[in-house]
Amino acid sequence: MAKKRYLFFDIDGTLVAGGYGAGFIPESTQLALKKLRDAGHFMCIATGRMHAMATDYMQQLDFDNMISDGGYGATIDGEFLGITPLPKEDIIELIDECIEKGYPWGLQVEDSKIRFTPDKSFEEFSDDKYMNTRIVPGLDPRNYDNIYKAYIACYEPDEQALESLKKLPWCRFHKEYIFVEPADKAYGIKRVMQHFNADLKDAVVFGDALNDLSMFTDDGWYKVAMGNAVPEVKERADYITAPVDQDGIYQACEKLGLFEKIV
Repeated sequence: MAKKRYLFFDIDGTLVAGGYGAGFIPESTQLALKKLRDAGHFMCIATGRMHAMATDYMQQLDFDNMISDGGYGATIDGEFLGITPLPKEDIIELIDECIEKGYPWGLQVEDSKIRFTPDKSFEEFSDDKYMNTRIVPGLDPRNYDNIYKAYIACYEPDEQALESLKKLPWCRFHKEYIFVEPADKAYGIKRVMQHFNADLKDAVVFGDALNDLSMFTDDGWYKVAMGNAVPEVKERADYITAPVDQDGIYQACEKLGLFEKIV
């Protein structure tokens, strides 16, 4: 008899191939998700994206559950439970240092697809198409109760000059800027598992990037790295499957016997 599993999937590089903004969902991945759902497993997205930036994938892939915002946001059975913000004082210190040193910056202060910036400098530096930007003259993090993400425009390794950045989680997905955002998907997984009173050993996680590292810890669950994963993720994986665009999700689920129906 097959056992019910709680499956957590990163989006970019795991469910979606082709890179940010130009991604596609392989047919084999879509088939795998259908077979997993038919088998009776619990299905959940686990993404660093803002909730608002990931809902399209939820609908497209027919997911009712999602860990978003790098682990700090949660949606269970279609109900959005909210987002835990970043520590405000640390963000204020970071932005003050960016202003002092001339780094263009932006803030995410609401659950939307819009990034706030104080002027045009961030757009001019990054030429970013990932999300929309709204210029708010006099933008100041002190004026907002909740700050969910910050964006700092710079090339690698210039971010190392920002001392206040050392207090915050961050990751680089684009060469022109970094994301200052939560990076604790494990926190979100535990929150979901606790909600269902489920054993952590019954969870299976799938990921590929540095912001997935928190899922690849010794918390008891099974860890699947994509063939296109960074070395740090592969080193911590229980199983390494094929790349996302080479039927990686389907192959892993078949290998683990997850298509067998739960009785």
